[in-house]
Amino acid sequence: MNISFKSVFILFFSFAFVLTSCRKEESEFIETPSEDILESNSSIADLMLRTVTNDGSNDNILDLANCFSIKLPVTVSANSTEVVINNNADYDKVESIFDEEYDDVNTLEITFPVTIVLSDYSEVIINSNSELNSYAENCNGENSLDDDIECVDFVYPISASIFNTNNELLSTEVFTEDKELYNFIKAIIPGDIVTINFPISIELSDSTLLQINSMLELRTSIENHQNDCDEDDDYDYDDDDCNHCTQELVAEFLTGCQDWYVDKLKRENTDYNSIYEGYDFNFFMDGTVSVYWNSITVYGTWSTSGTANNIMIAIDIPALTLCNNNWELQEINTSPDLTKIDLKLDLDDRLRYRNNCN
Repeated sequence: MNISFKSVFILFFSFAFVLTSCRKEESEFIETPSEDILESNSSIADLMLRTVTNDGSNDNILDLANCFSIKLPVTVSANSTEVVINNNADYDKVESIFDEEYDDVNTLEITFPVTIVLSDYSEVIINSNSELNSYAENCNGENSLDDDIECVDFVYPISASIFNTNNELLSTEVFTEDKELYNFIKAIIPGDIVTINFPISIELSDSTLLQINSMLELRTSIENHQNDCDEDDDYDYDDDDCNHCTQELVAEFLTGCQDWYVDKLKRENTDYNSIYEGYDFNFFMDGTVSVYWNSITVYGTWSTSGTANNIMIAIDIPALTLCNNNWELQEINTSPDLTKIDLKLDLDDRLRYRNNCN
């Protein structure tokens, strides 16, 4: 076969061009400013790891442990009712069962074996309650300081470029979840030059999205917002049911449905669940409330104050004194044909209005 000198020259020139381009790219990468490089054991690497650490508090209703979570799906028995938990939203099914009666003793039985996921995403098979409790005892207690940052979340996908100075290989990694990013950061070695491909986005606890354009911005943003929220590391599963409640939302429910009735009522440790049986409560936008029963109608007032988990509903119906209080809104629970508004003052004073409308 005859190959002309011209062809050989073109082939050689093309190879040299590609080689030169790659070397130029590697050179530019190596010369990346140090403040833009993600190094192992650096302060920004630590902040990122704490942000993507597995949060074990989201399933405290099951395991009473903040440092690990039970891998889903899992089957439990809540007050003798079987519940299959396939996703985070299904924890509400257990809570609804526990909330139905507020003066009973709640019981939960887990169907073993289960797998728990530790804070570093390693997994352990658990075969009994005693084994589960042994791991739970090693966690920090309720609302104790821990390493994970729950008030900031990364928005995926995120990619990073890696140049290994030992073998001179340049590569790109793409991450779609916390676990992948966590394992990547933990695996960085001194011979790696790693940069995050900006811009990326992070989500704050109030759902605000921030665009991040550099390592400095990322470090500053995480530091500034890491304590913005209540991480809810306690075992009181029903203390944060109104994170997104507003006074307007309360008014929309109370005035949008007619003929509310008292489903549960407890005052000073005494149950009055049936005392207002057959009474229809109607709330109006002008702050008045009417109650009708046996051809009798009485009137009173209602008002709201506060935000989120600190919303108060003041009810004053002179003829029905057991309803009257400056109640704390515990929860608004809705289903296709049922709405429940749960109010409390303390452990001994509870009021739940119920309505068959959505």
